[in-house]
Amino acid sequence: MPTITKGDKVLVSGANGYIAMWVTRLLLERGYAVRGTVRKESEVKFLKDYFTALGYGTMLEVVIVEEICRENAFDEAVKGVDAIAHIAAPFHKNYLHNEMFNSAFQGMVGILKSAIKNGTNIKRVVATSSCAAVMSPNENSTTFNEDDWDIAAAREVKEKGSKAPPMQIFRASKTLAEKGAWRIWEKHKSEISWELTVIVPPFVFGPPIQNVTSVKTLNASLQMWYDAVIADIPRTKKALSVSNSWVDVRDNALAHVLALEKREAGGERIITTAGGFNWQEWLDAANSLPFSTFPSHKLSPGFPEILNEKPSYHVTYDKSKEERILAIKFHTILETTRDTLEEFTRRGW
Repeated sequence: MPTITKGDKVLVSGANGYIAMWVTRLLLERGYAVRGTVRKESEVKFLKDYFTALGYGTMLEVVIVEEICRENAFDEAVKGVDAIAHIAAPFHKNYLHNEMFNSAFQGMVGILKSAIKNGTNIKRVVATSSCAAVMSPNENSTTFNEDDWDIAAAREVKEKGSKAPPMQIFRASKTLAEKGAWRIWEKHKSEISWELTVIVPPFVFGPPIQNVTSVKTLNASLQMWYDAVIADIPRTKKALSVSNSWVDVRDNALAHVLALEKREAGGERIITTAGGFNWQEWLDAANSLPFSTFPSHKLSPGFPEILNEKPSYHVTYDKSKEERILAIKFHTILETTRDTLEEFTRRGW
């Protein structure tokens, strides 16, 4: 099926968000027009001001979709666009059962229904999922791939409802939302002209460009990074030894754009990961940088002895599909740390 070409218009949902702001920026830099959705009028002004300052004001349209869970919420927004990047489903700090499932499931399924109904020009839909929909907690070190699904969390939440552990609610919401998207696309793919691609990131870190006024208003994953690397709080050796997988927000944004551009990405579920990490690696990277990079804080050394041996990561992901289709050169821990600290310094944090 055809893919987007320079000058095409891409709908980016939640365009003022952490990942979506970078997706919007990359699309504009590559010559595409963008129609971004936001929930409030104040967010319209921020987006327009930000991208006008970069010289892209005439290529950006911003529309308000107040409630993405509402039936037919995206019916008007999808009209006349050539592709969709659906990213408006944030990593919540408060795991309220009903809110979590509504925002994840209804948002994902709703925009696809609107695309099927009104998206007559659409060539590709790329949606953001999460490795929370892939991995199930395991006592042993495990490498997961695109064939894996976190069915256990969905089963537990079905049994316990709002009494399930908060992270299980989050994982289940991501699993059910993504599965819902694939079911809808499979059901209708013979009658539509576009293919679905799902980008599946683990923890997303890196410099924010969205409208955040303080550390307390950072998105959840970057708040975790700040607390682990910068915050003036006690740290334990056990906590800094905890490992997982990650991706830089700019690389994850690039994955969305490449998935819109590359024919071979159509119909694929693609995990995007730079690799594994433990928190001590981030602290070591921060402490290796010149003091001028981040002069406003004295960084903790943590427990450097954690890295005396090669790190063993508890959760990793098979990168072979991403390497074959997207072939992204991922940022390193040091590069992401440097750029994030520089952005925090610019903001006076």
